[in-house]
Amino acid sequence: MTNPDRDIALISQLLAEPAETSWLEFKGNNTDPEMIGKRCSALSNAARIDGQDLAYMVWGVEDAGHTIIGTEFNPDIKKVGNQGLPLWLANSLQPSIAFSFRTVSHPSGRLVLLEIPAATGAPVAFNGVPYVRIGSATPRLTDYPERYQRLIERLQPYRWEQGIARQYVSSDDVLSLLDYSHYFRLTGQPLPDNRAGIFEKLSADRLITHDVSERWNITNLGAILFASRLSDFEASLARKAVRFVAYRGNNRTAAVSHRLDGQKGYAVGFEGLIEYVNNLLPKNEHIGAALREERPLFPSLAVRELVANALIHQDMTVSGAGPQIELFEDRLEISNPGATLVKPERMIDLPPRSRNEALASLMRRMKMCEEQGSGLDKVVQSCELFQLPAPLFRAESNATQAVLYGPRSFAEMTQDERVRACYFHTVLKFLSGDKMKNASLCARLGIAAKNAAQATAVINKTLDTGLIRVADPEHPRAGYVPHWA
Repeated sequence: MTNPDRDIALISQLLAEPAETSWLEFKGNNTDPEMIGKRCSALSNAARIDGQDLAYMVWGVEDAGHTIIGTEFNPDIKKVGNQGLPLWLANSLQPSIAFSFRTVSHPSGRLVLLEIPAATGAPVAFNGVPYVRIGSATPRLTDYPERYQRLIERLQPYRWEQGIARQYVSSDDVLSLLDYSHYFRLTGQPLPDNRAGIFEKLSADRLITHDVSERWNITNLGAILFASRLSDFEASLARKAVRFVAYRGNNRTAAVSHRLDGQKGYAVGFEGLIEYVNNLLPKNEHIGAALREERPLFPSLAVRELVANALIHQDMTVSGAGPQIELFEDRLEISNPGATLVKPERMIDLPPRSRNEALASLMRRMKMCEEQGSGLDKVVQSCELFQLPAPLFRAESNATQAVLYGPRSFAEMTQDERVRACYFHTVLKFLSGDKMKNASLCARLGIAAKNAAQATAVINKTLDTGLIRVADPEHPRAGYVPHWA
């Protein structure tokens, strides 16, 4: 969204540069399309080499003394053949970059600002040729192999977390929009006694970045974790709030008994969300050594970890969707946008791959989830401890889902559920340095020793699926290991 005050402040900051730089160029009224195309390529590539996120061209400024002379250039009506300049330029640059032409009504004269994102993923080329800015020259990038190599080393893939959720924000508004006290409490840092200290810490974790004229940008990472109200930001971000729905039956046609649409950032609202969900879970009576006590139907550790997992591993670029928790009478389903980056059957043993590494790292620092690589192991382990069916991890084209099932006897389990329990039990045994055997599977599935043949049948079926194998073919009684071991 265009902000005239910010653009004027930005122009003032650019004019204050002692000279043109590799990422900044001033023009009078030279509006040659070929020149603009080459400069876009060169400035974008040079900005990345010099560690800048954006590059700029400004029309209406005299180069030598940075004096504003104004311009009649209007990029919206400029034509190249039968195409408008912006469309022609977008088609001529590869890969496509989100450049922006803006007219600035500066007090000293009319200006045109072209904002150019730094290259990410690959060098930006104009009509198939990448350029670079060296002094006032715009040579081919390939003619300078040392700069080409430096650019390749610095190219960064797009990170949603570092995108801008709110631009050109005053210090007061930053402290109003973000619940900064939660940040300091959850990260175990003392609250600084002055604003400078607060902003230094928020900036160090890339929750905010400095903009122009003593203003700040709130990043997507800062907003999604610490927003006091997600609705204060763009609708695309607000729709990533967690939604909880509880049904009075076993499917979505049943009446809804409870519904909660999250309003806070993930870190600010996490503890309250988990408490809310756990309070609604059915309880089972457990008889201990001396007393009867009620336990939640699903292990609280499993619920916490799977919710955190959905927040961390979602595909933030999927618009109009966010994590969802659905409670049915017989199960709990937790889903998030985006297909998993790891095959569902390997989630328990392989280190997780996240699209949102900064989000994942910060959530682990705040102890909102288990250490990397151990969370889903403990989910499966806690389900075994509670004598529940094995959880289901399911991947679809644009979503990932985890399902926790309520108590079910061996006789009530489907064949797929028995095989899944056998496989996960084998994985847990292997990860602890042991092997799955008939006796251990009997204990896992609640099968009496006299009915051990039932466990044997499950093992044989799991062998047929290829999920497990005999640990030592020459000694079949040695036990079983996962197929990938």
